[in-house]
Amino acid sequence: MITVRAFKAPDDPEACLRFYNGHLRLLEIYFGIAKITSGSADWMHHDNSIVIIVEDETRTKTYGGARVQLADGVLPLPIETAIGKYDAKIYDAIRPGSAEICAMWNSKEVAGMGIGSQVLARAGVVLAAQLPVDNFHVLCAPITTRIGKRVGFVVDESLGDKGTFFYPKDDFIATAMLINDVKKLEYADPKERELIYDLRENLVQTKTEVGPKGSYEVSYNLEIPNLQFSDVKSER
Repeated sequence: MITVRAFKAPDDPEACLRFYNGHLRLLEIYFGIAKITSGSADWMHHDNSIVIIVEDETRTKTYGGARVQLADGVLPLPIETAIGKYDAKIYDAIRPGSAEICAMWNSKEVAGMGIGSQVLARAGVVLAAQLPVDNFHVLCAPITTRIGKRVGFVVDESLGDKGTFFYPKDDFIATAMLINDVKKLEYADPKERELIYDLRENLVQTKTEVGPKGSYEVSYNLEIPNLQFSDVKSER
């Protein structure tokens, strides 16, 4: 059984470390990227950092995860640090009520199952209903742009070259995407929107997911414990 749960980063330091090390290992070994902005560890002790982690039932083996970072005027969103030097308009785009889904990854062990392409992308958008946010940002690799569109993101053509940047290396293209209606999800695929709504209404459930390699059971617990957040500041 694969389990997916959400928690505030300071509430589970051990799980944060497993998440962090797994993400860095994937970037270094399989993509040759030593450091990216979402690879910073500052978020681990930050109250406005939400972790979604994919584990086995014992909570000792980590298969992947993602992070939802709330804009609070204290810890910059990874997208600000990543593309701010190329296009300063990103700083105006981030405001109280903004958040970013970032650091999404899955291990080679579950590659092809749909963990990153459906489970994590969907779970990140599901969390908006519990959070003080009204818009989501994300910086996508080419392979994940279509995943973003399925859950409601659109390309933010106001940034960079119609939304694209050379990041994190000169031979990599990243696309800035945005959801401006995290509750209604107007641009999401209708079937995907229905699945997101179902998870928002039933945050704790077990369901069968179907990926490229077949079906598998996922136990979801997307109810965030200790749901209080540090103050969001209006001035950055």
